[in-house]
Amino acid sequence: MSTRVTIERMGAGGDGIAITSTGSAYVPFSLPGEVANVALENGRATLMALLEPSPERIAPACRHFEECGSCTLQHWQDGAYRKWKRSLVQDALAARGLDFTLDPLVACAPQTRRRAVFAVRTSERGAVFGFNRHLSHELIDIVECSVTVPEIVSRLDDLREVVAVLGGGMKAFKLTVTSTASGLDIMATGCGAPDAAKRQALTALVIKKDFARLSFEGEIIVEPRKPIVQFGKVPVFLPAGGFLQATMQAELAMSELVTAHLAKVKRTIDLFSGSGTFTFRMAENSAVHAVEGEQPSVDAMDRSIRYVQGLKPVTVERRDLFRRPFLARELKPYSGLVFDPPRAGAEAQAMEIAKSTIPKVVAISCNPVTLGRDLSILVKGGYRIDRVVPIDQFLWSSHVEAVALLSKK
Repeated sequence: MSTRVTIERMGAGGDGIAITSTGSAYVPFSLPGEVANVALENGRATLMALLEPSPERIAPACRHFEECGSCTLQHWQDGAYRKWKRSLVQDALAARGLDFTLDPLVACAPQTRRRAVFAVRTSERGAVFGFNRHLSHELIDIVECSVTVPEIVSRLDDLREVVAVLGGGMKAFKLTVTSTASGLDIMATGCGAPDAAKRQALTALVIKKDFARLSFEGEIIVEPRKPIVQFGKVPVFLPAGGFLQATMQAELAMSELVTAHLAKVKRTIDLFSGSGTFTFRMAENSAVHAVEGEQPSVDAMDRSIRYVQGLKPVTVERRDLFRRPFLARELKPYSGLVFDPPRAGAEAQAMEIAKSTIPKVVAISCNPVTLGRDLSILVKGGYRIDRVVPIDQFLWSSHVEAVALLSKK
C-alpha cells in the first residue's frame, strides 16, 4: 500500500524527509518540495511514484544511480546541492553555539576520486564487481562510475580478473583500489588468505596487467613497483591500506589552508599525520614533528625523510593519540599544530590542545558533528575560530570535509 507524501526538507543523511501520520519518514532519492507515492516501513520509505518533481531535479550523471548506493544526490541541481552540503557544516557547528565564519563550499569535480572501495564476489557467471545497493547488502555490478578517476574505471575488466583468481566463493569481500603515480595499488580484504597456487597466479596476473601492487589484509603479495604519491615536493611510498585523501583537489585545498595559516610558525606538530600529507608541505617552512598511530605510515615518512633534501627538520613518532594524547606540557615547544583525526574526532586530544598555549591550530575533519564537539572544547580553552572552510571531497554523498583555522593570543 502506498502513501502520498510531500518532501519537507533534506535530512543530514541525504534522504528527503516527509511528515506522515506516524511521524517522519526518510525517502531516498527525493528532493525538497516533491510530491510522491511511497511505501512506508519503520520510518523509511521506498519511492514508488514521483507525482510532482522538483524544478531542481536533473538527470543523474551515472546509469547506475538509484541502484548503486555510493551516490545518493546526483539528481539534485548543482547550486541547491552545494548550498545543502555547506549547511551540513553550518548546522553542526551552530548547534554547539560556536561563533564562526563559514566560507563558500570548495567544489570537487566528478571523476576525481582516486581511491575506491569496491564490493566484489565470484559467481557462476564470473566476477561481480561494484557497490552495494542503497541500504542493502545486495551487490550491484557496475560498468562505470562518475566519481572515480578514469585510471581506475578504465581497468574494471582487469580488476574483475583479479577477483576471479582471488575467489572467495559466493561471499562478498572488499577490493580497495588506489590510483598512484606508479599505477594501481590493490588491496583485498575479507576473502580469506590466498594459498600458494593462487599467489602464483595472482603474481603472474598483476605483472601481466601492469599493476603496481597487490596485497591482502596489508600483506604484500606482489609489488612490481612501489606505489608513489606526491606530498608537496616529497614522493612517498604509500603503505598498503595507508590513509590518503579521497581527491587530489581536496588535498591541495586543505594543504593551502594549512600552510597559509601556519606560514610564520617555526616549529609545528602534525597529529594523526598519516604518511605525511601535510607534514612535508609544512616542512618547507618550519620544523615538523609528525605523530601517527599506524606503523607502516610512520615507516613511510621515515623512509622519505632520508632521501629528500631542502626541507626543515622532520621527526616522526608512532603513538596512539586516542589512548595517549599529547599532553599540554608536551605541546609547549610548538607554536603551530594541525590535527586530522578519523570520523570519531579527537575529544581527548582536543582537551589537551585547549590547555596549551599554541597560538595557531588547524582542525580538519570529515565529520561536522565531531568537529563541532572538538571545536567547542578548543573555544572553551580560549581559542578563536578564524575561518571554517567546507570542502566537497565526497561528491554526491552526505559526507563533507571541513577545515577550521583557530588562533589563541
